Order: sequence, then C-alpha cells, then structure tokens
Amino acid sequence: MAITATQVNELRKKTGAGMMDCKKALTEADGDFEKAIEILRKKGASVAAKRAEKSANEGIVLTKIVDEGKTGIIVEVNCETDFVAKGEGFINFAKEVMNVVDSKRPSNMEELLSDEALKSKMADLLGKVGEKIELSRFAIEKSENGLVVDYVHMGSKLGVLVRFDNSGDANTELAGIGKDIAMQVAAMNPICVKREEVPSDTINKEIEIYKEISRKEGKPEQILEKIATGKLNKFYQENCLIEQAYIKDNSKSVNDLLKELNSKHGTNATIALFHRFHLGDEKK
Repeated sequence: MAITATQVNELRKKTGAGMMDCKKALTEADGDFEKAIEILRKKGASVAAKRAEKSANEGIVLTKIVDEGKTGIIVEVNCETDFVAKGEGFINFAKEVMNVVDSKRPSNMEELLSDEALKSKMADLLGKVGEKIELSRFAIEKSENGLVVDYVHMGSKLGVLVRFDNSGDANTELAGIGKDIAMQVAAMNPICVKREEVPSDTINKEIEIYKEISRKEGKPEQILEKIATGKLNKFYQENCLIEQAYIKDNSKSVNDLLKELNSKHGTNATIALFHRFHLGDEKK
C-alpha cells in the first residue's frame, strides 16, 4: 500500500525517529502503526551494531545527593553529537539511568547493564536518534560519619563528587566549603587527594624529566637530585588536591581550609576521595 507523508509525519512525531526510517518502517508494516513502532524499536539493535565503531564523546554527566548528604552518585551517559546530548529524549534517558543506579545500587557496570527495562529504553532511544549510546561509568560514594558533596559545571559536561569523612558537627558549614572544594576539583583537575597517593611510576618519571632538564642547563650532576626534589614539591602543590592553592583565596591551601574548619568545630574532617567525570576523558 502507498504510504502518505501524513502517516510518516505522524509516526515521526510519535517515535522521534527520522523521516526515512519512519517511511521504511511503515512500508514494511503495510501501514500498521503499532507494527511500524515495533520495527523501529527493533531497529535500535541494528543501529547499535552500525554505530559500534563510532566515538561517543558527547553526552551528559549527572550527580545526585541522597540519604541526607551521606550518599552521592555520579553517572556519565554518552552519545555521538552535542545536538543529541541536548535533546529531551537523551536527557530523560540519562535521568532514568540515574534513577536505576540510585534505586538498585549496582556494584558494577555489568550489573547496571543487566537491567532489562533500562536496556529496552536504550534500544528505543537508539532507534529514535540513530546514534551510538553508551552508559560509560558511574560511582556511588557513602560516608558513614561525614558528607558527600557534588558539583556539575554549566552544560553538564563535567561533574564532581567529593567524599568527606569524620566531619561530625561541622557538616552544615562543610556543605558550603565542600561545594567550593568540588568546584576546585573541577577547575584544577588534581590527580589525587594527597601526595602519598601519587603512583610511584609517575614520581619516577617526573624526577627523570627534572634531572634531564637540569643536565641540559649545565647543572652539576651532584645537585641534580636536590633540584629534582624541589621541583617535585612544586608538582605535588599543583596536582594533589589538599596542597593546591584554594581557588577562592590563593593565600591558603585546601588543607589550610580544612584545618580552619576542624579547629572551629573540634572535628577531624578529611577528604577521603573524589570523582571527576569529564566528557571525553579516559573512562576508568
């Protein structure tokens, strides 16, 4: 039977799929709308196969704080283009991913991807947008005796969770300071919380680089180690969160900020860890 432009447009409005995909589905279904919708849903799997080699570096990062600030969740969902990332369908799907992570608290990505309802919704979205969709990563952090604070940068392409432990009665003030520290993580991109966490191979590589630069500058061999140690301290100050200059007052470090808080409240608040999800970063 002949498929009219009105039928195609109606199916497109109902499903969000492309005009040509709608026409093909209606033709295959002999004009049966329900069957055409089913065909488009199944097409999601074939779209996924076709897009498997494509890069999905756009998308959205979402965060959520629950359990009265004791638990924080961060998720990253990716697609191929910024146009799709800003679409209502994709944003709603990302929110659904967050809801599933929050309600089911999966222990890993495999467990999250085993959710049948979520897989069905992802297949629907694939059929509509014709792009690769990825559930890239998520993290759930819980502090029994502290606070988890989040920050999402404008545009939702960069999100941060910071977990504080042992904050006790300082939680009310820490909520504000913690937001500033989460913004610090977003802006300054530290590699870890403290220098003891820097991988030894990273340290060794930095030392060799500093020594080689000093050699080329003609510095005596016997003082190369001392020069390298000095530069390594600068490396720590730039890359370890608690040693970084505080972005709102560079006369103090992030660690100084925490010391002031602890002194005021008689607490021992520490930064346990942070997660920084930025679209396009290497997925961990």
